[in-house]
Amino acid sequence: MDSDYGVPRELSALQKDRALYRPDLPPCLQGTMVRVEYGDAVIAADVAGAHVIRHAFPHTYGQPLVHFLRKTAVVPDATVITEHPLVKVGVVFSGRQSPGGHNVIWGLHDAIKAHNPNSKLIGFLGGTDGLFAQKTLEITDEVLSSYKNQGGYDMLGRTRDQIRTTEQVKAAMTACQTLKLDALVIIGGVTSNTDAAQLAETFSESKCSTKVVGVPVTLNGDLKNQFVETTVGFDTICKVNSQLISNVCTDALSAEKYYYFIRLMGRKASHVALECALQSHPNMVILGEEVAASKLTIFDITKQICDAVQARAEKDKYHGVVLIPEGLVESIPELYALLQEIHGLHDKGVSVENISSQLSPWASALFEFLPPFIRKQLLLHPESDDSAQLSQIETEKLLAQLVETEINRRLKEGTYKGKKFNAICHFFGYQARGALPSKFDCDYAYVLGHVCYHILAAGLNGYMATVTNLKSTVNKWKCGAAPITSMMTVKRWSRGPATSQIGKPAVDMASVDLNGKAYELLRQNSSSFMLEDIYRNPGPVQFEGPGGETKPISLCVEDRDYMGRIKQLQEYLEKVKSIVMPGCSQDVLKAALSAMASVTEMLTIMLLRPVKIPADRWDYWLPNKPLKSPHLRPLPPLRPLLHAVSPARSRSAASSSSSSSGIAPCRFLASHAKVSADEDPGADH
Repeated sequence: MDSDYGVPRELSALQKDRALYRPDLPPCLQGTMVRVEYGDAVIAADVAGAHVIRHAFPHTYGQPLVHFLRKTAVVPDATVITEHPLVKVGVVFSGRQSPGGHNVIWGLHDAIKAHNPNSKLIGFLGGTDGLFAQKTLEITDEVLSSYKNQGGYDMLGRTRDQIRTTEQVKAAMTACQTLKLDALVIIGGVTSNTDAAQLAETFSESKCSTKVVGVPVTLNGDLKNQFVETTVGFDTICKVNSQLISNVCTDALSAEKYYYFIRLMGRKASHVALECALQSHPNMVILGEEVAASKLTIFDITKQICDAVQARAEKDKYHGVVLIPEGLVESIPELYALLQEIHGLHDKGVSVENISSQLSPWASALFEFLPPFIRKQLLLHPESDDSAQLSQIETEKLLAQLVETEINRRLKEGTYKGKKFNAICHFFGYQARGALPSKFDCDYAYVLGHVCYHILAAGLNGYMATVTNLKSTVNKWKCGAAPITSMMTVKRWSRGPATSQIGKPAVDMASVDLNGKAYELLRQNSSSFMLEDIYRNPGPVQFEGPGGETKPISLCVEDRDYMGRIKQLQEYLEKVKSIVMPGCSQDVLKAALSAMASVTEMLTIMLLRPVKIPADRWDYWLPNKPLKSPHLRPLPPLRPLLHAVSPARSRSAASSSSSSSGIAPCRFLASHAKVSADEDPGADH
């Protein structure tokens, strides 16, 4: 065993108190007997890509949905697993550390030992690298004692975030076979569970007896779909960040002279930024999904912020707080297209020093316009999932400088008559990843660990542990399992007129729903958030008393009991079958046929014509009612910066209009933002 892993921690008084807390289990998991109900075969929500997913996962696609019920539940065709032979299970952390991960292992360990004390749980040290190298630690009560309800992943550690290449998959299979594992539990987010699905398929195809189970644990909150309501760690991350943001809001209100630009960790989706905005009430928040939907350029965003700053100045307010998701850079069309070019050159083996000289004319123009620190960060090698190193790209500093330059220009021209603009930038990410998990995350993770055991006890492979109805109390939670392949989509990219590229099936990364209730709640309060100072401070994470039972606002306002509705639909269908039987009256039969025909037609139309997000919803800063300020008015969606201009011309333009801060005014290159939809590399990403 590596001395760095699994050793007892020196705990503070609060940590010791938290280590004594034991999460409750929902009724369906209490006791040693659980009833398993197998539903219908599950299809992928991505109808257009279903055939691609089925072809890529012939052994694990189309498996049934599974519900775990209490032993006394009276359900036709449900079975009770009575035999619990000795099992040996492996568990590995994959992806970014997320508060609550240790409790998944604790719950899995307790379930394994409760059903057979001789069973073993083996942890892989150092993440997937430890899996490949077969570096293990047996998880015991002694090892767990100082990690229960604690933050971080330091009990086992993590390194590489993928099990993807042929060599990696082979090494993982070899480890499972050598160690004679009955199951491998992979704890992680979107990318990790995509790899888990591929591993399960490969194991099944190769007749490897090890079953693979995925667990939704990621701080980003982007592993969210019809089966997964939220992820372990999201609640804690948002609560910790919201307190930090609120403290900054109070500081801004106290000094009344600074604008704080705060970038939040969360990958490309803006779930963390949205939740933190709902909890802390900053003046502005930029959601990447809004930017992408309206194809707003960096200059459009800058103008929106400047208009808000000017409107506040007219109310004698020279302070504010702006939230920025770390994935914003990949939502801005021209910056995304630039990143794609850079990553393409990385793939071709072009050195970092030579990339700028091999960019296309328009990309070179944009690259030269950007400040040196951003250029350097954009040139970083992409992550294992081919995305940019978002945590290293200081978008908040870029926007702060652009806003300062534009405000100075307005001040010089006399269109802005307020005080000097001052900005302070922060990045909140690493501060929250190792936090003590909230009570909700502790409970949720522990229950998921138990669910993992029942999945492997049922002999299931390629499934994700799920718990639904999470906004209710634990005794109303519903536990089950869904095939990971049912959560997959196949991405398509436009590569010009009548041409497109089809990607590989992957677990869908859920974006913020611009038609959802959480987003609508933000819109309803946008005017007051922007112009008034109604900052809200939720305080530190509470483990008991007032605030101890709070859950994410975005979880509570949404109505996402998908699994419950599936069961309700099945009950209705059974009732219809029991009523419309041979021998029923003609009137009953005709009524049933008419109703079923109407329902079938409506559902077919909905299935073939998915709802599209309107492209004009990006107006968080714009009030619901018109303001007197002439500076607050909607901007028409503009095309990204893709017009082919020569690098020399662009550098000349940048040079002639640069300010002392080194950033050109927002008018630079704005006239070149014209391109057809077919040429837009940012479309459909």
